[in-house]
Amino acid sequence: MTISPELPATSPAAAVTFRTVDLRGRGLTLAGLRAAVPRARQHTMADAEQKVVDIIKAVREDGFSALSDLALRFDGVQQVHPRVPAASMARALAELDPAVRSALEESISRARRFADGQRPRDLDVELGDGALVSQNWVPVSRVGLYVPGGLAVYPSSVIMNVVPALAAGVQSIALASPPQKDFGGLPHPTILAAAALLGIDEVYAIGGAQAIAAFAYGVPAHDAGPALEPVDVVTGPGNIFVATAKRLVKGVVGIDSEAGTTEIAILADATAQPALVAADLISQAEHDPQAASVLITDSEDLAAAVRTELDRQAAGTKHSARVCEALSGPQSGVVLVEDLAQGIAACDAYAAEHLEIMTADAPAVAARIRNAGAIFVGDYSPVSLGDYCAGSNHVLPTSGTAAFSSGLNVTTFLRAIQVINYSRAALQEVSGHIVSLSGAEDLPAHGEAVTARFREAN
Repeated sequence: MTISPELPATSPAAAVTFRTVDLRGRGLTLAGLRAAVPRARQHTMADAEQKVVDIIKAVREDGFSALSDLALRFDGVQQVHPRVPAASMARALAELDPAVRSALEESISRARRFADGQRPRDLDVELGDGALVSQNWVPVSRVGLYVPGGLAVYPSSVIMNVVPALAAGVQSIALASPPQKDFGGLPHPTILAAAALLGIDEVYAIGGAQAIAAFAYGVPAHDAGPALEPVDVVTGPGNIFVATAKRLVKGVVGIDSEAGTTEIAILADATAQPALVAADLISQAEHDPQAASVLITDSEDLAAAVRTELDRQAAGTKHSARVCEALSGPQSGVVLVEDLAQGIAACDAYAAEHLEIMTADAPAVAARIRNAGAIFVGDYSPVSLGDYCAGSNHVLPTSGTAAFSSGLNVTTFLRAIQVINYSRAALQEVSGHIVSLSGAEDLPAHGEAVTARFREAN
């Protein structure tokens, strides 16, 4: 679930114009399919880059003073220090709706079980007598987790970021979320409560690109409060300014991804239930006017029935204007394919953040998909399940990047360190090969560093 926190206010719905892309009979290559499937008109990073460069520069040079100015400018909040007091965390948890607390606890439990199972095992490989090469997985020391604000509230994103970091063994975790004017300049209390449930006590009321800058470079202590120490890895969803900031600090810190606006693709055939297909397309369109909702099908009858359902359901949903705008945008629509094979090829070309399979023998079809952030199989595995309580992680690659990247998981917070331990005899066994290769590369000192160990003087 990738999030754009700046959502427009709800207004009366317009009609849904769910466009059609017909791939039948076109014999498209992978490149052709990638060009043909619906995509959002991307804001270029250049649109945001200079603003983000200025924000990063201000935070690096002026520290908490800059953060205070930016909180006033962007959030309308007067701020002395962004650290959330421990008393505010405790109060948020104490006042949390019991039903919401129970739901969060269940989500945490399922996410923990899945994350604990993800941790890779250390590996020892003996390549000969006295020749041992190992790979040890070691957690990063400190991470910064970003949870967006805006009109929506995302305690689920607290869980999705924190749980795999804890499972990886990270010892120092800081969390940032935008200050909310309605809550005394603190992040939303449900965000604070979720953090408290997970034992995270270092929480900052900082939003947007400035939060990413503060995590990456740290902020020195000043009279009003302690330092914010820099982190090793930054994760979490956000808008284009957050994504741009993450790209600009990549290399100073590790990042999970430069996530864009959320998207869903549904591969469906004539056996699918139109009402369920429409409901799931709408569930992602609810996030943002730029959200992408794509149906890939070989059934014209299903496509027509889904259009009817979209009109009916969109008119009755709370954020109907936002939903209709998203469904009517160039990033959304029906992709008509000749058959299931072309449908699978279109799915792999699209490489959806969320891909639902609503076909006959859905598990077998899902097994044929190569590119997706997460695959949801059958009528009873909607994306909403993954957003909250499946146990999987909803921080996933978007905009086709699922073709080469993965969703947030335990390994995001781990490093694989290789350990080489050779005895004298084991090194001597390969010394001739090393000398030969170092000569071939015109790096003779490499070979000499080996032969020096076997001279008579030694």
